[in-house]
Amino acid sequence: MNAENPAKSINRRFSTAPMMDWSDKHCRYFWRLMTKNSLLYTEMVTTGAVIHGDRHRFLEYNDTEHPIALQLGGSDPSQLAQCARYAQEWGYDEVNLNVGCPSDRVQNNRIGACLMDSPDLVADCIKAMQDACDIDVTIKHRIGIDDLDSYEHLQHFVHTVAATGCKTFIVHARKAILSGLSPKENREIPPLQYPLVYRLKQAFPELEIIINGGIQSHDDIAQHLTQVDGVMLGREAYHNPSILLDVDRLYFGGKRSMTDKKAIVRGLYPYIEQQLSQGAVLHHISRHTLGLFNGQPGARQYRRYLSENAFRKDSGIEVLETALSVLGEPTENNEATT
Repeated sequence: MNAENPAKSINRRFSTAPMMDWSDKHCRYFWRLMTKNSLLYTEMVTTGAVIHGDRHRFLEYNDTEHPIALQLGGSDPSQLAQCARYAQEWGYDEVNLNVGCPSDRVQNNRIGACLMDSPDLVADCIKAMQDACDIDVTIKHRIGIDDLDSYEHLQHFVHTVAATGCKTFIVHARKAILSGLSPKENREIPPLQYPLVYRLKQAFPELEIIINGGIQSHDDIAQHLTQVDGVMLGREAYHNPSILLDVDRLYFGGKRSMTDKKAIVRGLYPYIEQQLSQGAVLHHISRHTLGLFNGQPGARQYRRYLSENAFRKDSGIEVLETALSVLGEPTENNEATT
C-alpha cells in the first residue's frame, strides 16, 4: 500500500462490487491481471474492526490494486470519520459507506441497509467522513427497505445525502427485506427495478449514479450505460471472471487483456509464492480462479483438483500447474461467451 497516494479523479464507468468473503486482497490481485482500469472495492469492513482490530489485516492491499476503494460499515459519525482518515493514510483512492447489507448481524449493529430509514443520520455520517479526509466519499445503498420502497422515499434519501456534497451514489436496484430473507435471498428474491435507478439519474443529473445488481453481460452493461454513469459488477465478475478481459477495451479506451487464461493464472505465481511465505494457504488464493475456465474443456476437472488439493498446508504452485494440465484448448464457442 502507498500512504502517499495523491487524490485523483476516479473513472467509475466500470467497477467491481464489495462482496463479503469474496473480494479480498487475493481476489483483487487476480482481477487486476485482467483489468488495469476498473475501480476495485474491498469487502465491507466495520468501523469496530478497523478501530479495535488488526488494522493491518483489514486495510492491507497491494499497490497494483489501484484504483481501490475501501468500503466501511458503521453508523457512528465519529467512528466513520476516524476510519475515513485511516483510509486516506493507507492510500485508498475512495472510501465508501455501506447502506445496503441486509444481514441480521449488520442490522443488530445498526449498519447496512437498515440505515435507509434514517437519511439524516446517513447524511451526518457522510459529512463526518468528508470532513475527515480529502479522498472521495461515496455511498452504496438499496432502492428501499421493507415498506419504505417508494420512489419518493428513494428520491428523498438521495436528496438528503447529496446535500452534504456527496456526488457518487452506487445503487443496488433491489430493495432489501430485513425480516424473513437471508442475505443470499436478498440478492435474488426482491425484483430488480432498474427503471428506478434511471429515474434517479434523470432527477439528479449533476450526481454520478452507478447501477448494481443482477448484471450478467457486456450487452447488459451497454444498455445501462445509456441511462446511468457507470456499472458495478458483483457475482458475475466473481463466478465468470473472464468477463473482465474486455473491460479495459470496452469502457476505458484501452486494449483487451491477455487472452491466454492459463497465462493469467501463471501470472499469479510470484504473488502466490510471496503469500505462501507469509503463512497463506494456496486455497486462499486459488479459490478465486475457479470460474475462469467456465465452458472450456476440462474446467470441471480443474475446479475439482484445486478443491481437493489446494487446502493442504504444503500445497504450492505445482498444484496449480497440475490443475492447468487437465484443461483442454478453448474452442471458439466458449471463448465467445467470455
